[in-house]
Formats: sequence, structure tokens, C-alpha cells
Amino acid sequence: MKSNSFNDGAERTFVLVLDPGEEAFKSITEFAEREKITGASVSAIGAFSQAKVGWFDFAAKTYKPIEVGEQCEVLSVLGDVAQGDDGKASLHLHAVLGLQDGTVRGGHLLSGLVQPTLEVTITETVVHLRRKKRPDLGIALISI
Repeated sequence: MKSNSFNDGAERTFVLVLDPGEEAFKSITEFAEREKITGASVSAIGAFSQAKVGWFDFAAKTYKPIEVGEQCEVLSVLGDVAQGDDGKASLHLHAVLGLQDGTVRGGHLLSGLVQPTLEVTITETVVHLRRKKRPDLGIALISI
């Protein structure tokens, strides 16, 4: 992975370029943790050789995995970084993946194996965000 940081007053902006074979969710999480990012918006485009997105089953309070076992275009990744209950970086990312036949798969990004690249922009917020587990929902949400 290559990265660069651009300081724009109180906010920092990072551009990451992930390499083939890197696992996207893990790499972005590790970068956010290393840079001590506790509030940011995330966007990305690129491609994966395989990926897994999730659909949240509210009744079961868990993500139903949707496997994408083929090369796909990352048409859009949008999300945020907050500080989790454990004090570490907590990502919440959604992805839209384009398949060879023009159909798409989308949902909560669980994993993606980069091929050939993923270009990620992380824009830090002035305010630190905290994500707290909501037992009634089964997920962690930003607490304002």
C-alpha cells in the first residue's frame, strides 16, 4: 500500500493506493488505527478479485454474507471511521460492486481482495466519532 497525507487546516486527508492481494477492509482498518483516526469519511474505487458484502438481517441481528467469487469493479465504497467501544478504529463501509455482465452486488463491505488496485480517500472530521454497540439492534452505531 502507498499512502499520502494532505493537511488542510484542522482536517487531514489521506489517499491510500492498495496493491494487488491486499485485503481492503483489513488494510484500511490497520491504516486508520496506525494514524489514530477517530472520525472520518471514506470513499474508494478500484477492483477486487473476490469480495464479500453483507445484508443486515434485522430479525437475526447479523449480517447475511453475499459472496462475490469473481473479478468485480468497485463502483463505489462509502462509509466512515469512528472509535469503537474497544478504543480502536471501527469502520462502517458499504460497497457497490459491478460484475462482468453489468449486474451489481452491494451491501456492507465485509472483505475484498484487491486486484489490481483500490484507491481510497479518507477525510478526517474535526469531531471525534464514537461507535457504541446497540444490543437492541445487534450492531454498533455512531453515538452523537
